[in-house]
Amino acid sequence: MKFTEPFIFDAIRTPRGLGRAPKNDKPGGSLSSCAPHELVVGLIDELDKRNSGLLENISSLTLGCVGQVKSQGGHLALICRLASDIPNHAPVKTLNNYCVSGLTAINDAATTVQAGKDGFLIAGGVESLSSVGFLGDNASYYSDPKLSASLNWAPPVMGAELIATIEGYSKRELDEVTLKSHKKAAIAWQNGSYKDSVIAVKDNKGKILLDHDELIRQGLTAEKLGSMPPAFAEQGKLGFDKMMLDKHPALDAIQHIHSIANCPGMADGAALTVIGSKAAGAAVGLEAKARIIAAIETAGDPIIQLTAGFDAIELLLRQTGFSIHDFDRIEFMEAFASPLVKFFRTYDPDIDKVNANGGHLAMGHPMGATGAILLTTLTHELERSDTTLGLVVAQAAGGIGSAMIIERI
Repeated sequence: MKFTEPFIFDAIRTPRGLGRAPKNDKPGGSLSSCAPHELVVGLIDELDKRNSGLLENISSLTLGCVGQVKSQGGHLALICRLASDIPNHAPVKTLNNYCVSGLTAINDAATTVQAGKDGFLIAGGVESLSSVGFLGDNASYYSDPKLSASLNWAPPVMGAELIATIEGYSKRELDEVTLKSHKKAAIAWQNGSYKDSVIAVKDNKGKILLDHDELIRQGLTAEKLGSMPPAFAEQGKLGFDKMMLDKHPALDAIQHIHSIANCPGMADGAALTVIGSKAAGAAVGLEAKARIIAAIETAGDPIIQLTAGFDAIELLLRQTGFSIHDFDRIEFMEAFASPLVKFFRTYDPDIDKVNANGGHLAMGHPMGATGAILLTTLTHELERSDTTLGLVVAQAAGGIGSAMIIERI
């Protein structure tokens, strides 16, 4: 059977706003007044402006979103289509694959193109954590200790603490990669590295609400990070430490060393990519930015959780014959600091090629959008740096992983 190659024709995102709703006298994040679908529709409008003939040739819209309740409930992709100029005959899908959701949506679109689907597919994700808080869908196993124990479910930060314990990382090592992420992000914004990929969010009167990533800590130092205490020991005492130790009996105790700063901040944001065949682009005169070479999704240990991205890397490297040093740029999801330290220790990549413009530790984590944000950043960074081969890696709670290799055209 002959497969059609999937291409990326465009990729854009919103800035990431502080994922906090207004409360008492405290203001919310700069995007907290925006409904989640409004973030997506603004990007759809921008894609239409940038790509003549796109919307009338849209074959589907697929969106990742994790907290599918309240303003993110119902069928969010459908609401986005109804609120935009995407034709009503375009099928839509809203999916939840936790923090890998945005990349899963893009992978689904690429697979559909491979199967011969005509036209363009818009895929990505959105999350407004100021509207629907973390674990805001209130699944029963979030708060029922007996049920969570029977399912081997733990909050994702517990997986980060387990990685640090097994590997023997120090808080100083976590602080080092955290500080590096903030410094890279600040420099990237100063140098205009995000000017082609980040679209300012405006209100209905055209006023700019946010045009930059809001969570970057200017002036952060190693001393400030060092003074921030570990934050999750009490959570471990709720039964999660015991769960992890039962699975890893060689450990005497779980070392809780992640501070709040060693975690990606809660954020609002959205990202979209345009996926299609070369023929789809030729039909309307659009040129592709990159080719999707390979993609894979993995499932693994639900307790350590955040090593599933490593499983995806290994499968892709075996499938394609590449080594980690073949990639000109790598976007590795900064799902807490310890997985990032593990990535550097495991593969010893050129540190300047990994998250070259900062990562989630600095700029925040709008969960359903994260995978699409990473791919958007990678697509534009290959162009900006005049390089060719890129890898994007994401991982999520419950042992979910995903990775994709792209080649700049």
